[in-house]
Amino acid sequence: MNLRKRLRLYVITDRRLRDELETAEAALEGGATAIQLRLKNAPTREMLMVGDKLRRLTDEYGALLFVDDRLDVALAVDADGVQLGPEDMPVSRARELAPGLIIGASVYSLEEALRAEKEGAHYLGAGAVFPTATKREAGVLGLEGLRRVVRSVDIPVVAIGGITRENVRDVLETGVDGIAVISAVVGAPDVRRATGELKAIIDGFFGRG
Repeated sequence: MNLRKRLRLYVITDRRLRDELETAEAALEGGATAIQLRLKNAPTREMLMVGDKLRRLTDEYGALLFVDDRLDVALAVDADGVQLGPEDMPVSRARELAPGLIIGASVYSLEEALRAEKEGAHYLGAGAVFPTATKREAGVLGLEGLRRVVRSVDIPVVAIGGITRENVRDVLETGVDGIAVISAVVGAPDVRRATGELKAIIDGFFGRG
């Protein structure tokens, strides 16, 4: 599996903006290569129900499925991976418990990026690149900070935070392997179209190979 290629357009669900299944289906139709189930403070049973449906959808489109924070849910729904933040289970412990999962680490500084790589993360979600209303507590890494992260690690880097159709090329030029979006897709009037527009820019940048 070429992980770098499969992380190119990573769409994260947000129930505050749109239903998870509606989001995922439209984003996958538009060309998303990975979907992350982010369902904060929901009962575990509900997460499993939604996760099972997302697993079937992502399988249908040949896309990766990740679960935010919850290693147990990721394992239970047979997700491809889990995304862990600095306050979540340590990456090294997650790798011990789930050696078959792709472990992504959310990082907000170069120091966190280096630590996550050392602990065994398979890829980094680095941001916030730009200020974002979706995750107000995240510090702003900026394009130059993102570029330093990319240059300093050997694992794939996915940029997140305030990325739009207008600035995505600037983000790609830092050397990242892909972008993760919430508002630009989930908050768009037409999710499929918004995803497709981003996908066209990304494909044009990398080439379709």
